[in-house]
Amino acid sequence: MRGSEAARGKNVDWSSHQVTVVDIHRLHSTAQMFVVGVLLKRMLQQKEEQGTARPLVFVVLDELNKYAPREGWSPIREVILDIAERGRSLGVSLFGAQQTASEVERRVVANAALKVVGRLDAAESERGEYGFLTKVARLRSTLLQPGSMIVAQPEIPTPILLTFPFPAWATRQSEAGAAPGPIQDPFARIKG
Repeated sequence: MRGSEAARGKNVDWSSHQVTVVDIHRLHSTAQMFVVGVLLKRMLQQKEEQGTARPLVFVVLDELNKYAPREGWSPIREVILDIAERGRSLGVSLFGAQQTASEVERRVVANAALKVVGRLDAAESERGEYGFLTKVARLRSTLLQPGSMIVAQPEIPTPILLTFPFPAWATRQSEAGAAPGPIQDPFARIKG
């Protein structure tokens, strides 16, 4: 297959009601910016041309502070801002993940309706970006265990603590226990 034919097979159909994962972790940071920027720009153009918010598109972008940094320059900051500020009217919701919200462009953070906080450094928890947390929640955020998070959203007037149960299966070799022995009869001790 020639390059252009291979590229045609890699287009993302935003209206196909499917999950599409674009794994860019092996690319150089400049190439990552390029891929994310092109995908988001094309998606916005298609949504604008379509003229309707349906079907909805959900974009999950890890390391948001790299793509829309508060300080410094990013070639795709304006695209991220555009999605944050008017994406919902186009049917696009941005879910950004980052270690520190204080390093993300203020307007992106300010436009977030749903905020989820995991364990924070004490200094980070005192930053203005976490003003939605109560004083107690800020303190608690510095003590959260893995699987726990604080969620703030518009329908409930106070942030709530959520804890996800540890999965019943191992996701890493280090979590796997010893192989079980022969199956024992649970009623063997009961004599009839």
